Amino acid sequence: MLDWYGEHQRDLPWRRAGDPYAVWVSEIMLQQTRVDQVRPYYDRFMELFPTAAHLGTAPLEDVLKAWEGMGYYARARNLHRAARRVVEEHGGQIPEDPARISDLPGIGPYTAAAILSIAFGKDCPVVDGNVVRVLSRLFLLTGNPASSAARKKIDGLAGRLLARGRAGDFNQAMMELGATICTPRKPRCGACPVNPFCEARKTLPDPSVLPRKRPRKQRPHHHVAAGIVGRNDEVLIVRRPTDGLLGGLWEFPGGIVGKGVVGEEFLAEEIKNTLGIGIRVDRAVATLRHAFTHFEMTLQGYSCSHLEGVARHRDGNECRWVRFDDLGSFAFPRAYQRLIEAAAEVREDRQPAGST
Repeated sequence: MLDWYGEHQRDLPWRRAGDPYAVWVSEIMLQQTRVDQVRPYYDRFMELFPTAAHLGTAPLEDVLKAWEGMGYYARARNLHRAARRVVEEHGGQIPEDPARISDLPGIGPYTAAAILSIAFGKDCPVVDGNVVRVLSRLFLLTGNPASSAARKKIDGLAGRLLARGRAGDFNQAMMELGATICTPRKPRCGACPVNPFCEARKTLPDPSVLPRKRPRKQRPHHHVAAGIVGRNDEVLIVRRPTDGLLGGLWEFPGGIVGKGVVGEEFLAEEIKNTLGIGIRVDRAVATLRHAFTHFEMTLQGYSCSHLEGVARHRDGNECRWVRFDDLGSFAFPRAYQRLIEAAAEVREDRQPAGST
């Protein structure tokens, strides 16, 4: 495994850095996001926040903006909280004590083991989805990997196989094997360095049936109406609460539309009740579909006009009137970014000929 990794490992910027902070940032980004998507975000993030001290002293708004588009924003919020604690409690240095590093927000057993082994050379096995897949096939583990019994067995195997003294390289080799060779579908068994020992390859017509997959639950579907409320050249945006789904991000006012309810009527009433302002719904701008981890959403965006009242959110959430052209300075969820793009096209189409 180590020989194969030495020859075939991908050239990734966080591997070149060899810095605990860089390893930490990359591991958080790589949770639920593919390597090819992470690379440009990682490069830009490290330019903006090159050390834990830079990150810990930055405003959360700047961190969320740098994370914008990558999703799972709780990762960014926890990373920021943890960096603040690293600065306040550890002098800006990532702790290499397992108990202390595991005490930081957003660092669970997997992330702690990855940082400790890769950055500090500790003999800690790392078990992520790639490693679960490799071990399930290598040892023909047919149980549900999400069960406690199966997970205990997988963790034990990972610990027994660990190359002591080179745990960081071995862990990365196992993850690399799962990401590039022992893939979920169509594994390239002929190129696998451990295929002579693979029980799934010897026993099963198709090794990709392992690990056993849990049946997917049907995700609920929500219809959401959002109003791009205009006042002269400004539009109204509202900041979501810091905790919870999409915490700390900005969005246009609106909400979930009930079954059989007309979106335009709901929107005017919802904005009146939530923000205390009267609006006129002028026209539909775009209908967009977006999938989250636990639900799907159809987002209907409307262009609206402010008629009366001062915007104050009933729950105390921050509200701002900002120029439409300045919306790019604020961190929005991906679905609302797409709505802004659609609204910009509508505005452009409605510009009088020859105007700037």
